Amino acid sequence: MNTNDAVLAELGRRLERHRLQRNWTQAEMAEEAQVGRATVQRLERGQSVQAVSLIKVLRTLGLLSALDAAVPESIELPIAELEREQRRGRRRARARRGGTRAKPAQQTWRWGGEPQDRQ
Repeated sequence: MNTNDAVLAELGRRLERHRLQRNWTQAEMAEEAQVGRATVQRLERGQSVQAVSLIKVLRTLGLLSALDAAVPESIELPIAELEREQRRGRRRARARRGGTRAKPAQQTWRWGGEPQDRQ
């Protein structure tokens, strides 16, 4: 389905199948969808129609929710998620509150073998 015409033709075939599964004539479908019969004919032939007419037909066939799959509300891109994680992970190091840190006990360094080490 590379061309717009091919997409419209496939959409028309699918809509016609859904109409026939309900055992509706084009006139019945048009009346249910509150569009003209010529609009249903154009849709099924793969010709262009107004978007609002397509929405009415999809709603009548119970297919309007399929638009959520075709056009999701938003697309989560992996790179955007990675950038968000990196921004969350970057935090400044802060000094501790509540006074000074305890200093470690000072020990004098000694060579091994000094008299204190020989016992």
